[in-house]
Amino acid sequence: MQSVGRDKLETCQVLEVDGKPYHYFSLQEAQRHLGDINRLPISLKVLLENILRYEDGKIYTVEHAQALADWQKQAHSDQEVPFRPARILMQDFTGVPAVVDLAAMRDGIKHLKGDPQKVNPLVPVDLVVDHSVIVDYSASSDSLQKNVALEFERNAERYAFLRWGQEAFQNFRVVPPGMGICHQVNLEYLTQAVWVAESAQKTYAYPDTLFGTDSHTTMVNGVGVLGWGVGGIEAEAAMLGQPIAMLIPDVIGVKLTGQLQEGVTATDLVLTVTEILRKKGVVGKFVEFFGSALDHLPVPDRATIANMAPEYGATCGFFPIDALTLDYFYQTGRYTHRIALTKAYLQAQGMFRNTETPDPVFTDVVELDLGSIEPSLAGPRRPQDRVGLSQAAISFKKVLEKDYHILGAEQGKEVPVEGANYALKHGAIVIAAITSCTNTSNPAVLLAAGLVAKKARALGLKPKPWVKTSFAPGSQVVSDYLQVAGVQNDLDALGFEVVGYGCTTCIGNSGPLPQPVINAIESHNLVGVSVLSGNRNFEGRISPNVRANYLASPPLVVAYALLGTMTDDITRVPLGYNSQGKAIYLKDLWPRRQEIEELMAKAITREQFVNRYSRIFEGTREWQSLKVAQGSETYPWDDHSTYVRNPPYFTGITFEPSPQNSIRQARILALLGDNITTDHISPAGSIKKSSPAGIYLQNHHVQEKDFNSYGSRRGNHEVMMRGTFANIRIRNRMVADREGGITCHYPDGRVAPIYDVAMEYKKEAIPLVVIGGREYGMGSSRDWAAKGVALLGVKAVIAVSFERIHRSNLVGMGVLPLTFKDGMTAETLGLTGKELFDIDIPEQLKPRQELSVTITYDDGSKKTVSVLSRVDTVDEVGYYRQGGILSAILREMAREKA
Repeated sequence: MQSVGRDKLETCQVLEVDGKPYHYFSLQEAQRHLGDINRLPISLKVLLENILRYEDGKIYTVEHAQALADWQKQAHSDQEVPFRPARILMQDFTGVPAVVDLAAMRDGIKHLKGDPQKVNPLVPVDLVVDHSVIVDYSASSDSLQKNVALEFERNAERYAFLRWGQEAFQNFRVVPPGMGICHQVNLEYLTQAVWVAESAQKTYAYPDTLFGTDSHTTMVNGVGVLGWGVGGIEAEAAMLGQPIAMLIPDVIGVKLTGQLQEGVTATDLVLTVTEILRKKGVVGKFVEFFGSALDHLPVPDRATIANMAPEYGATCGFFPIDALTLDYFYQTGRYTHRIALTKAYLQAQGMFRNTETPDPVFTDVVELDLGSIEPSLAGPRRPQDRVGLSQAAISFKKVLEKDYHILGAEQGKEVPVEGANYALKHGAIVIAAITSCTNTSNPAVLLAAGLVAKKARALGLKPKPWVKTSFAPGSQVVSDYLQVAGVQNDLDALGFEVVGYGCTTCIGNSGPLPQPVINAIESHNLVGVSVLSGNRNFEGRISPNVRANYLASPPLVVAYALLGTMTDDITRVPLGYNSQGKAIYLKDLWPRRQEIEELMAKAITREQFVNRYSRIFEGTREWQSLKVAQGSETYPWDDHSTYVRNPPYFTGITFEPSPQNSIRQARILALLGDNITTDHISPAGSIKKSSPAGIYLQNHHVQEKDFNSYGSRRGNHEVMMRGTFANIRIRNRMVADREGGITCHYPDGRVAPIYDVAMEYKKEAIPLVVIGGREYGMGSSRDWAAKGVALLGVKAVIAVSFERIHRSNLVGMGVLPLTFKDGMTAETLGLTGKELFDIDIPEQLKPRQELSVTITYDDGSKKTVSVLSRVDTVDEVGYYRQGGILSAILREMAREKA
């Protein structure tokens, strides 16, 4: 178990459940010392329990506990507290580089004459391999088999490395590929709500909490488990026993009332919540849901809302545990004793919700009547850009005019497709994908999709021939209940055969479109469209050949596949015609709520979950037959590998770090605008042949068909450095007329790929800065967006504002995040990219300190401005001074050798 601190507040109590005693740290007892905490948000009560459990008078103190109790006075605090999660969750894209880092740390500690076995997870770590399957094959009965075969062919080296890690490291489990999406596996199996562990011959009970190396870790908030996404850098620190210092967050309460109207789905609800909360501004804050609607809001709907916390910008989207949650735990196969413990523990702690629970104190409250929700989409490039379904076609046509300057008759111009009996035009839907954890955890919307397919098939309707259809369930249980419900065959008939059990289209693993379709799109610069049931639709993410992406519920994905275009109003035009020539409309296919609920009651059983998850760690024959490096506490690196390389972070590391001096005469590497995502900074999708990464792979004798994706090669820093800022849609204002990862080298003004220019500056010993706008680093918790930037030689990123995870990751890699003050932006400063920057960094840097930056313009004039250092905590100052969090931890471990 994690070490339990001394009980200085004397809060340890004993709870008996089914005759078994459990020790726990009582919030009720803590009130005798701290004052009334009954109306503290439950999410903050979890943080308070964490402090009581680890209280040691040093890192965890009574003052920390008091600060949390006092939060109620202003519903705000400027105090920071330590937090240590019960466990870590990873997916393979972020997990592989984390395991690479741990292996590299073992080499690094040997260099410092320390013990490699000290580099070992101290808390349980689960890695779910779910991000590597690509939709190369779809719409055929053997799609799943072929995609799995290709997945192992491409990724055998990565998978063997993970198998080595599972055997080399303690407290580290791997869920093999093909079992499901990490968040749904977490929701349905891994999480236990109340965690138990043995220490000093006692059994302790405490809340299940976690960090995940995927931003959608928040999905587990739907079952009352506090967890959120962090970068792999923070996760590695946490698994190595380091508490994370965090400011006590504001907590925004979202009061849900009423019920969804007939025909409205959980997807429509979450897209509305995302729109409202993104406008409200909840970045860096906790969101906690309450209100009378929770009395009947199904847990899968809660999980759908919690999943998209990153899209509305919150650290978490928390739902308290109540009777419906316990019912869900039983249905998904949890042990009855653990469910009884969960209820007893939470009741004892004042953390179990029922209809009489008083409303907590919140920093602010947002109210939402579920009855006001309408059918919706979100797009074409951000999850918060909700549009009512009836307005989608009008909205898209405006996008064509405003963003792409395609007017009038040009919008309807048809382009022939070679070898096909159809033509394409702007707005053609070329991808329709039921994908991602957001919706495939929710049987109501999946069965609704099945019923739409069933009715469409019976009427003789089929998707348009240019639409690539696919279905990637979040767990194998989905296939069980769809088969029992009798709708999987109907989905198959419409091209929605299962292509894999993993995260596919939503992360850019949509696979290739037919070459004639690609040719038509590229030769006429068509604006193609994807419709997917995912949570991300950023530019360049879904497919390099698709420029507009819309999020939608699974039944709408099926309906749009039938319609085939975004320029027609799906609520008014026919989706097709039956054999008698009768027009069939969306309303003719849409199932009623009672129909869905009756099918759910018939098709879903507890036994399905028990049977599937009893074999979760076994894996396929291909997984079991992988050749794994044996008998080595350090990894035998292969210098010829293009997947797994020893990164340079700890090369030549010394006990004393190099001083972090002021930054002098730095050049701008990239001058970027608002809403730059981690996808823009470190793409996860396909690798272009002509890109620096593509050239590197070709130089290492890798054929283009075997490039795989950036995400799959995150264990190779050489690829990822070259892929930094390589998104095909990124716009560097230093090269205003072109898209893609290019920049200017100054003073000569030569235009070249960002990697090439960065390496040239490195030879010239010139430090670099990146300039950004609002919400810089929004999106996935992608540690390579910070690692790659650091390896390119960037010393500071100056932006209007940062998204939470990316800011933390920059600090974790020794890169200084700074924000403009007083409404200042790159535009108000007149920056062009030709300027030089001097950043004064005091020897005794303090958290959130104002720093001076002197800008030297191309004409020789100078301007000194004040910026805010976003090194937010004392711990972060220490990490920054040591060149990053992992270097700091490694030095500490090495010093402990005596």
